[in-house]
Amino acid sequence: MPPFLYTAKTETNEEKTGSLEAGSASEVARLLREQKLTPISIKELHLKPKKKSRLNLDNLLAGFFGVPLEEKMMFARHLGVMIGAGLSLNRALDALSQQIANKKFAKIISRLNENIKKGGALADSLSLFPNVFNELFVNMAKVGETSGNLEEVLRVLAEQMKKDFELRSKIKSAMIYPSVIIAAMLGIGAVMMITVVPKLSEIFKDLHTELPLSTQFLIFISNFLNQAWPALIIAFFLLAILARYLWRVKTFKNYFDFAILRLPVFGEISKKINSARLARTLGVLIKSGVPIVQGLNIVAGTLTNLKFRQSLENAAKEMQKGQSLSLSLKKYPSLYPAMVNQMTEVGEETGTLDEILLKMAEFYEEEVANITKGLAAIIEPILMVIIGAAVGFFAISMLTPMYSIMQSM
Repeated sequence: MPPFLYTAKTETNEEKTGSLEAGSASEVARLLREQKLTPISIKELHLKPKKKSRLNLDNLLAGFFGVPLEEKMMFARHLGVMIGAGLSLNRALDALSQQIANKKFAKIISRLNENIKKGGALADSLSLFPNVFNELFVNMAKVGETSGNLEEVLRVLAEQMKKDFELRSKIKSAMIYPSVIIAAMLGIGAVMMITVVPKLSEIFKDLHTELPLSTQFLIFISNFLNQAWPALIIAFFLLAILARYLWRVKTFKNYFDFAILRLPVFGEISKKINSARLARTLGVLIKSGVPIVQGLNIVAGTLTNLKFRQSLENAAKEMQKGQSLSLSLKKYPSLYPAMVNQMTEVGEETGTLDEILLKMAEFYEEEVANITKGLAAIIEPILMVIIGAAVGFFAISMLTPMYSIMQSM
């Protein structure tokens, strides 16, 4: 008989989750009523053998870009629910490997399951896939296994990943509009240069008219694009490969992250995003029982900005020597707002650092949300000015010689 996951209410109106094996969902409902429980939801866990699936876009993208954060978040949440419902770790992983649409991720979960069946711990098995499960994920799993509270730890981890996902989504949403406008502007400009300008250039050439510098500049760009477009495409791909390589070079990444922090608006956003991620991740780790020094090193591994990462690694070393976290962070006024130091100090003095950090994370996440909402309003008029200037420059450059020709006739 297949297993069913259920959610039901007790006579005191409390929610209860669990699993039952039965022939059908109606039989599960009957069994629950016999236990004086009111069914809310009943879901069958399909443990059928996987069928060979056709190649689709999601799987193709997964092969190139790895496993999306959203899918890892759902994995942590569902695994916690299944373990809490009474399923063994092996059976829960087996079910998840067959339900996940991303075939690359499903294969990884199957390999996790195989390793655990051989006697490996969940955290150790997760650490075999560092490109999928980061240090935070692995250490949280280790905390759950050690404390015997894996269900709760996975729930907390899923919530942390959800907040991280929402934060990233807000930034991406704010950048979609300007990105589309810039891409459209460049595309239309390239089409004009390749198709329209050469025809006008031939007319000017036949009439032997003197051209302004702006018109000569546009004709030069047009000729260059028409003659060198294959080389430009190759150069674009080479630059993309070079940029990806440089991104992994520590020195280049250090200069880039430093430049980002110095940019108006974007620098403030970067500081608040990193402060929010530091506060939430460290708060979750401390609340789960991870020592603060180890927690700082874990958080450092999750931050993308190298300057913030180095500051936390240094703070961890200083805390090992007996210095407080607030004093360590005060040495980096260009990275952390004053509120981070003040709230951290209060948390250390009152012994509620985890609660203070989580509240601070909520504050900065809301700050980022408000900034990103206003970002589109700031960028839109700037883009309109740039587009207007580009269109005006093109129109004047092309119309001025025509006007001169008409006057000379």
